[in-house]
Amino acid sequence: MTFTTDQRQQLAKDGYAVFPDFMPAEMLAEMRQRVAELYEKEGDRAGHEFKNEPGAKRLANCIDKGEIFERAVAMLDILEAVGAVLGPDFKLSSLNVRMALPHNGTSQPLHCDMAGIPDERGYWVCNCIWMLDDFTLENGPTRAVPGTHLLKRLPDRPTEAHRDEIKITGKAGTVVVMNAHLWHGGEANLTAKPRTALHSFYCRSDKPQQQYQKRLLSAEVQARLSPQLRRLLALDDAHNDAISAEVAVTSGFMK
Repeated sequence: MTFTTDQRQQLAKDGYAVFPDFMPAEMLAEMRQRVAELYEKEGDRAGHEFKNEPGAKRLANCIDKGEIFERAVAMLDILEAVGAVLGPDFKLSSLNVRMALPHNGTSQPLHCDMAGIPDERGYWVCNCIWMLDDFTLENGPTRAVPGTHLLKRLPDRPTEAHRDEIKITGKAGTVVVMNAHLWHGGEANLTAKPRTALHSFYCRSDKPQQQYQKRLLSAEVQARLSPQLRRLLALDDAHNDAISAEVAVTSGFMK
């Protein structure tokens, strides 16, 4: 699949672009299996490298936990779309899984990732949502307010429904590339089944990583990574070491 002109225009105008059926069936099955294994293995400690969130379960530091994740973050179509938001110099900021629990009764407030506001260089955060389950109107899809990335400010009433908000739905295997300055948030899951997605989060190279990859990744994983992945993860970047080692802000809304 390629990054089409229509998708490029949608990303620029609305702040997100949808890639239906992006994951081949084999890749989707492999990713689902690995995520299930990790939730089983980590139990109550799942997501401990990041933050707890009411009504959801997390996995974090996923690059350290399976080759399938290494492949996903470096797929060329994804990198091209991320580059359309951030420009040519960017890095992986974090790679997490979020499961909206059944009947969780809670929605995320509208937010921008990392509470990010575009600066004099422009946009600096971009998030990709890999749908491991169908996203339906009932099971906690992402709500977003198209075009709000252009406002260059945070939402003023984040817990309220916005008159222009839409729900982003799709079949498992779909990927959504989102300018993460767009106002967005996960809806409550009203169904009896969990709804799971992988989030590959990228930032401009001059900004700190949400999760400092060099500290998190095991020596074994770091040793086997290709030069391309080492660059994408900023493992040999002294500037990234200086700005990411003591990150104070980890999320747009979780404290």
